Amino acid sequence: MSTPVESAAARNPFDPYAIQQKWQERWEAADPFRAGGESDTRPRKYVLGMFPYPSGDLHMGHAESYAYVDIVARFWRHRGYNVLNPIGWDSFGLPAENAAIQRGADPREWTYANIAQHKKSFREYGSSYDWSRILHTSDPEYYRWNQWLFQKMFERGLAYRKESPVNWCPNDQTVLANEQVVDGHCERCGAEVIKKKLTQWYFKITDYADRLLDDLNQLEGFWPHKVLQMQRNWIGRSIGADVDFEIEGRDGKVTVFTTRPDTLHGATFMVIAPDSDLAAELAAGSSDDVQARFQDYLATVQKTSEIDRQITDRPKTGVFLERYAVNPINGDRLPIWAADYVLADYGHGAVMAVPGHDQRDLDFARAFGLPVRVVVDTTAPVTGAIPVIELDEQGVPIDPGNPQLDELDPATTGIALTGDGRMVNSGSLDGLSKRNAIARAIEELTASGNGRASKTYRLRDWLISRQRFWGTPIPMIHTEDGRIVPVPEDQLPLTLPDAQGLDLAPKGTSPLGGATEWMQTVDPETGEPALRDPDTMDTFVDSSWYFLRFLAPHDATEAFPRREADRWAPVDSYIGGVEHAILHLLYARFITKVLFDLGEIDFTEPFSNLINQGMVLLGGSKMSKSKGNLVEFAASMVDPGADAVRVAIAFAGPVEDDIEWEDVSTTGAQKFLARAWRVAEDVTSAPDVVWAEGDTALRRVTHRLLADAPGLVEQTKFNVVVARLMELVNATRKAIDTGAGPADPAVREAAEAIAMILDLFAPHTAEEMWEILGYEPFVGLVPWRQADPTLLVEESVTAVVQIDGKVRSTLEVPARISPDELEALARADEKVLRSLGDREIVRVVVRAPKVVSFTTA
Repeated sequence: MSTPVESAAARNPFDPYAIQQKWQERWEAADPFRAGGESDTRPRKYVLGMFPYPSGDLHMGHAESYAYVDIVARFWRHRGYNVLNPIGWDSFGLPAENAAIQRGADPREWTYANIAQHKKSFREYGSSYDWSRILHTSDPEYYRWNQWLFQKMFERGLAYRKESPVNWCPNDQTVLANEQVVDGHCERCGAEVIKKKLTQWYFKITDYADRLLDDLNQLEGFWPHKVLQMQRNWIGRSIGADVDFEIEGRDGKVTVFTTRPDTLHGATFMVIAPDSDLAAELAAGSSDDVQARFQDYLATVQKTSEIDRQITDRPKTGVFLERYAVNPINGDRLPIWAADYVLADYGHGAVMAVPGHDQRDLDFARAFGLPVRVVVDTTAPVTGAIPVIELDEQGVPIDPGNPQLDELDPATTGIALTGDGRMVNSGSLDGLSKRNAIARAIEELTASGNGRASKTYRLRDWLISRQRFWGTPIPMIHTEDGRIVPVPEDQLPLTLPDAQGLDLAPKGTSPLGGATEWMQTVDPETGEPALRDPDTMDTFVDSSWYFLRFLAPHDATEAFPRREADRWAPVDSYIGGVEHAILHLLYARFITKVLFDLGEIDFTEPFSNLINQGMVLLGGSKMSKSKGNLVEFAASMVDPGADAVRVAIAFAGPVEDDIEWEDVSTTGAQKFLARAWRVAEDVTSAPDVVWAEGDTALRRVTHRLLADAPGLVEQTKFNVVVARLMELVNATRKAIDTGAGPADPAVREAAEAIAMILDLFAPHTAEEMWEILGYEPFVGLVPWRQADPTLLVEESVTAVVQIDGKVRSTLEVPARISPDELEALARADEKVLRSLGDREIVRVVVRAPKVVSFTTA
């Protein structure tokens, strides 16, 4: 046994800061992570992290996400792939504009100063980006193609203007998407949100609703299941019928969408959205008292978000409009109410209320004393023959009554009957099952001209107008005769005017409207004076296609070359937070399908694989500037260094789990890195040593990790790889100190494997180890070492012997022992014999070579 070698720390102490600076300078000079060009014949991988918004410095939530991005990118380089891993900034948007207003500065200055800080932090973090492909969405060379895309969509009828109620923040003076409204308040500033009618630009995403929903099936197993489900719920396809109702005293019919046309006989009232044009019209035709109560109610509803209005257990409120609809199937008069649980843009903004079989309708009926009628017998079997319906002399069904059903009366129990069953009290539908009754009801409605089969969606068209300065100008011209025409393509990009002299403070209209000279233009068809559109685009437009612009971010002739899209896209691994699970991903999927239809790309889904990381918490809460609980990215790397932060994050737990930052041990990670580095320092054998002559036990540990790590990385089990790497470092340290010593070829082989795998997590330390071991830079480009299959075969394993479920003995046995041999050894074992005593073995289960289980009488 050799004596322990002199500590490397005593000879040359581990200095993570010096190592970090050294290798960052070398990477910047050599640019080793630039993606290969067309002549590069290696297979390709496109790895992309969701690009950051430059709001101050990055924080530890970003550190987590971009550590994972870099792990994946570095892994695929080691596996022999030509990897594209770009970085850019989502640099338009409200935070920059608000910050500029507070500071009396130009949003550009604030934005690009923050981007400079981000770049510095990313370089210090050791991120292996292709720095030649940087983009900023606020650069004219980028947003010129937003404008191109807008005009292409306008040509196809996918971009249009309309007046509609929107979420309006009175503080920020701009519209908000539904997800930006939390408990009725603006997510950004906390102001109470109101509803306001504005004429806005929309993208017609609803034309793609079926494709967006159905194509999610392509992503099963490649995207997290919960994200797929969130997308399905957001699109919310419902299949049913449109039913036409007459309104007493009103010309023209009102169409109602329902998924249950079979329950038309159970309708006892109608509910319409209070913020719909129909509600305003019907209220105007009612008494002064009704009009006053309706206006008061509408004012309250406009302060409530659509998301809150759809909460099922909210108390039901409403106003009776003193108007009646006529049920087309039986002629019943249905009182019409305005109630906030109906949305103006869902279906047609009106519902037929069937309180016997819909819980929200029932809650409303009980709150206002409205009748409840049961038309589905949920106690009746839905399979087998249709029950015989007894008729009287006039052919009217005789209702024998159903005591069991009577006990379930929703008017008494307060519980709607939502299950399947047989139709009752429904005329020609009596006795039919739900499925058959729906089909029959649609047939009858179609035949009478009072309805038709239909489907609807929760998904709404994408409102893209913003009444703010810092965004892509909408490239349209408003002529004196009321036409809206595109800015000529040769005049794109339509750039933002200088912010100097503009009042950027929110005031309900876009600041661009105050840029008088900029607003004035000419009608490209007639040469007459005209005005530009004063609104800017939602920044979700910027991020809906940026992954394609990375393919050629400085191309002045097209948004992206088709040949580059064919080479690289779609993205192979897309990595980012689950908070973007709905709208960002939905919009990117939509624009991808539009570009496919335009013939610009040959695929229909933008991201082949999606990795969502959990959140980094501080004190149990998500890190947030507004909460004042940030740990800034740059500050975290001062001590103990970037590599320690990266290792600590990777080791903290599964990728998808939340991390409490106070529980993350960067100090422990730094100690591990010093221990790994000392292994390289202690190696004394030459690079050309014959590994096969080394210690077999250590070689087995090395080759098992080489074999297992690729599968673990592809499953995003980064924490397990770090744990296994720690085991290999410990095994190597033990071999150096108590085994064959630092000259053992197996020690060098292990040290080289440690450096290569450590590159995924701690690239600065890994590069330093690689150089110490006598190799040229860069370890990040070294092909993955292949495991020797002969070293993966276990010579012996530990078998467990159980008696009645309890472990009574363990046996060291050959890895390839047969079941019969293993059972014989177990039966002969002294510990087993003592434990059995006089009991009889009645059952034996053998799982060679690991387990023998005896069950006794």
